[in-house]
Amino acid sequence: PSGNTVRMQSSIHSTTEDEATEVAAEAAAAPLPDIVPEPVVAPINGWVPNESLPCYGLPGALAPTGFFDPLGFAQSGITLNEVKRNREAEVMHGRVAMLATVGYFAGEAISGPFNIHGPANDQLQQMPAPAFAFLTLSIAAAELRRATIGWVEPDFGDWTKTLWKLRDNYYPGDIGFDPLGLKPEDSEELDVMITKELQNGRLAMLAAAGFLAQEAVDGKGILEHFSS
Repeated sequence: PSGNTVRMQSSIHSTTEDEATEVAAEAAAAPLPDIVPEPVVAPINGWVPNESLPCYGLPGALAPTGFFDPLGFAQSGITLNEVKRNREAEVMHGRVAMLATVGYFAGEAISGPFNIHGPANDQLQQMPAPAFAFLTLSIAAAELRRATIGWVEPDFGDWTKTLWKLRDNYYPGDIGFDPLGLKPEDSEELDVMITKELQNGRLAMLAAAGFLAQEAVDGKGILEHFSS
């Protein structure tokens, strides 16, 4: 009886080991579930997109209005690429408007080498053809350069994948042009500078639009209004 007991215990132990081996083999043979790692978002100029924040956390809000978006350009559900593209448009139009605002005053105060005069609205057509062609080509070259820096190359096989798409590592408006070295290294200081640029650009867009409308209404230059 003692021998039978030993054989039974040995048989049970062997059976348990066989079952454990089969289970391990089945587990090893079973396909592993697809584990998709969470994307690692590298900071861009100290900014990490956060969809829980207004405008994905981009700077630009300032008291007393704070985050002001009455038309919903950055409302919940707008994609990160759309928010970056809208900010890109705002920054670039603001820069052009700041130049235009200064240009209205400078262009009407100084006739320049081509003896151009009168309201700024009427000065572009007074430019000689070669100078106008050079200006046009310069603007085109600058825009093409900006496009190669910030925008994804077009996929002509499936153009919908790349249409209006900015590069993931591109910060709206940062085309690397900083000849005076004004860009701060500290991310908080950079946010302050970006907010100042945005606010001045927004004001300049309103000012340039007002200058254009005023000259179109009465045909007088802006400086004439100050002197009259």
